[in-house]
Amino acid sequence: MAPTLNYVPCPDADGGHRMAYWSWGDAAAPRVVVCVHGLSRQGRDFDTLAQALVQRGGGALRVVCPDVMGRGRSEWLRDPHRYQLPTYAADMVAMLSQLHHDAPVRELAWVGTSMGGLIGMAVAGTPSLPLPAPVSRLVLNDVGPAIEWQAIQRIGTYIGRTGRFATVQQAADAMWQISTGFGPHTPEQWLALSEPMVRPVPEGGYTLHYDPAIAVPLRDLTEEGAAKGQAAVWALYDAITARTLLLRGADSDLLSRDTARAMTQRGPRAALVEFAGVGHAPTLLAPDQVDVVASFLLRP
Repeated sequence: MAPTLNYVPCPDADGGHRMAYWSWGDAAAPRVVVCVHGLSRQGRDFDTLAQALVQRGGGALRVVCPDVMGRGRSEWLRDPHRYQLPTYAADMVAMLSQLHHDAPVRELAWVGTSMGGLIGMAVAGTPSLPLPAPVSRLVLNDVGPAIEWQAIQRIGTYIGRTGRFATVQQAADAMWQISTGFGPHTPEQWLALSEPMVRPVPEGGYTLHYDPAIAVPLRDLTEEGAAKGQAAVWALYDAITARTLLLRGADSDLLSRDTARAMTQRGPRAALVEFAGVGHAPTLLAPDQVDVVASFLLRP
């Protein structure tokens, strides 16, 4: 089983850009699951989960995994200040419109890791968006409306530093140094996750796949600005009507236990599952993680 690579044109004030997305399963299935990655990641992060969903769903669904703009196979933006939530959400609406044009979407679910979960909250929590179908099931992977400032500072120490590596293995080793919060992985699992994270450079060797300028909005963010933004994201969360599952790495420094607990008590009142021995964020690669997500999404 392998995904197909597709593209969708997305409008912006600078003439537009093209976003890539990977599609698994039946391209005509009316049941669609969108899986969106974290800040510096890309759509192939979900290969294991996508294959499991297609197999357990009897093939009767589409699993769509975009490379958010500036990452993977998607184009880079001319204005780096547009690497923010409103533009990301608009691109997802454009992608869903194209998917619906290709084959009607009758049922829509969303899996979002970290940044992908924030985008999911924006899409599911904005009733005025022209979606082909409402988001009926939402999985938020180690993210909530309130993000711990210390985690933002930690991410800021490495985001945008795409480096230069002689081999893919060297790049994988370097990424592991900043990704131990993902939890235990075999060397083979980590290398498989790392291969789509690099691209060759003309002069030889490899660099990370993304536009270094995705770091610009994060570097401009202040603790005060982050705190003010939380109210807007809580409003989005409170407006969500989808059945919601919240995943949390038990050692997460980004999603606090207090925020996770609050998310079970307001808005869609998410069901909470924690994974021991994992920080930010579960990669949805381990069998227990895959089973929790697949059971939630595919349950009648």
